Amino acid sequence: MTTMTDASARFREFKMPDVGEGLTEAEILKWYVQPGDTVTDGQVVCEVETAKAAVELPIPYDGVVHELRFDEGTTVDVGTAIITVDVAPGSGPVEEPPPAATEPAVAAAEPEAQAKDKPAGRQPVLVGYGVAESSTKRRPRKGTSVPGQAQPAAQAEATAAVQAELNGHGTAAPAAPRPLAKPPVRKLAKDLGVDLATVVPSGPDGIITRDDVRAAVAPAEAPAPVAAPEPVVAETAAAPAAVVAGARETRIPVKGVRKATAAAMVGSAFTAPHVTEFITVDVTRTMKLVEELKSDKDMAGLRVNPLLLIAKALLVAIRRNPEVNAAWDEANQEIVLKHYVNLGIAAATPRGLIVPNIKDAHDKTLPQLAEALGELVSTAREGRTTPAAMQGGTVTITNVGVFGVDTGTPILNPGESAILAVGAIKLQPWVHKGKVKPRQVTTLALSFDHRLVDGELGSKVLADVAAVLERPKRLITWA
Repeated sequence: MTTMTDASARFREFKMPDVGEGLTEAEILKWYVQPGDTVTDGQVVCEVETAKAAVELPIPYDGVVHELRFDEGTTVDVGTAIITVDVAPGSGPVEEPPPAATEPAVAAAEPEAQAKDKPAGRQPVLVGYGVAESSTKRRPRKGTSVPGQAQPAAQAEATAAVQAELNGHGTAAPAAPRPLAKPPVRKLAKDLGVDLATVVPSGPDGIITRDDVRAAVAPAEAPAPVAAPEPVVAETAAAPAAVVAGARETRIPVKGVRKATAAAMVGSAFTAPHVTEFITVDVTRTMKLVEELKSDKDMAGLRVNPLLLIAKALLVAIRRNPEVNAAWDEANQEIVLKHYVNLGIAAATPRGLIVPNIKDAHDKTLPQLAEALGELVSTAREGRTTPAAMQGGTVTITNVGVFGVDTGTPILNPGESAILAVGAIKLQPWVHKGKVKPRQVTTLALSFDHRLVDGELGSKVLADVAAVLERPKRLITWA
């Protein structure tokens, strides 16, 4: 009979990683594998939902699935083993793996070690496709190496070496480094028939991005025009729990994104003193400009709608009033002025409200901003917004008008100084050049943190946004 030590060497437990920053739990939404299935390094085995987003988890080694530790719909703490894999199948019967094998401890410690070694500003990544210390090397797992000893091989090489040693054949021949790409990008490449080994990466540390994959498919082709009249994500609400005939109440568990949103909104509402100001503005000229831009060759294939120009107007207002783009540091009793704008766009999804943001929106041209906005919306619609995309926002836009609402008093996204709500754009009677005429009119509402922004500054920002939307030529003179 195989010894317990042999079982420990054969079985690997994959633990629930921290797929965001400091998250403590995640719900298993769906398993893509079952016991007996063969898996390979980097293969997505399940989808989990955290307090921030739904994320696909890749397995970090090759083998055969031995056991799924939890059913779908179960909430699991970070660091808990969720799947066991036999990395040396065909070696005969073995005893059940011990509770704590060598690999799980390594898999759990790996993200922590990466966090200590990574440069400032790097985002934490998932086990199985994380970036290593340089663009040409990946941090190997330590299943057979001496702890702390540097290893130049990729993860696939390390797995092959383990299997070779278990079979008594020594160290396997080195394999070619595996291209660095996150699971959504790998899936996109698979759908489009692109070999990632042939793609030139443009991301940090040699990571392949979605744009790299698309460029490899048809670099000379112009993207097809996208019809997108509505400026913000508005998906069908999540299906309610099954209603029992005759029941007077239905209880729905609060978890995942909905739970996190509720906690964040309560914290924001009772931490930051909110002030909301309103202005009603004639946006007829802006709506005409939207139609003109749709036929502009420089905007071909890009998402062009009122939200694009509203976003640009807000960026212009922030440039003219930079003090509004700030954060309150309670611990150090400091106001932190941000010299960049990560523009958040509130999106309603079946999992609840999420606020991904466009990084460095202040530096983007109108076509670049349109491209970024289109990518943000399509990713949110697919339910593939990453935790990193929802971190680091500075100001936010929420378009309640897409639901036919005239205005509202939005609550600040935690850590941000201001949020702009855009109401429905409607044809209304309006005094224009001394006569009452039908004009396209909307109402804007700006909520801001009164610790950071006083009434004068908030009023200037809101007035500037309205002025640009009333006469969009100011985008040229004020930008």
